Amino acid sequence: MSTATSQKNIAAAPLTGAGDAVGVSRPKWYIAIVNNNSEKEVRERLNKLGYDSYVATQRQTKIWKNGRRASVEAVVIRTIVFIHCTEKERRRIVALPYINRFMTDRATAAQRVPATVPEREMHILRFILGNSDSPVTIEERPLRKGDRVKVVRGSLMGLEGEIIDTEPSTELVVRLDILGCARLNIDRLSVEPLT
Repeated sequence: MSTATSQKNIAAAPLTGAGDAVGVSRPKWYIAIVNNNSEKEVRERLNKLGYDSYVATQRQTKIWKNGRRASVEAVVIRTIVFIHCTEKERRRIVALPYINRFMTDRATAAQRVPATVPEREMHILRFILGNSDSPVTIEERPLRKGDRVKVVRGSLMGLEGEIIDTEPSTELVVRLDILGCARLNIDRLSVEPLT
């Protein structure tokens, strides 16, 4: 076997990703703090630089005073852009002029460790915002009252959360540990208690 052939075989070997290498960190979802009303612009700039970024938005119908209606992409979590990157990339990103800082984990405040959102919570957040028929708000801290339930019909079927009884509708709260919780209105017939 010639040297050229063996080198060609080595070069053609499939790579399993940089995250598998020793000493290379895996990408995580970091929480960047940006200026108010610049979230979508920052997302676009980061995407152009090759970073995977996400702004929590939801399609809502806006009604102006003159009665005109339009479907708009409304930002649900103001001043926050989620960035999927490694720690090394995060250190480069924080130097960008449109990134104010990264949120730190409150549990490790003394060490100033950047907060990260688990993949599962990002998936839940995207699922809720993409499928909810009513506006979603993000609460800073979870509420303590109510029963644990599972949505059994509709576009959010399978979602588990906590019910907060408010008249005249039922509010479902889904806990997102790092972010707090998402609150949305849901029909009482669409949920069943978890046993």
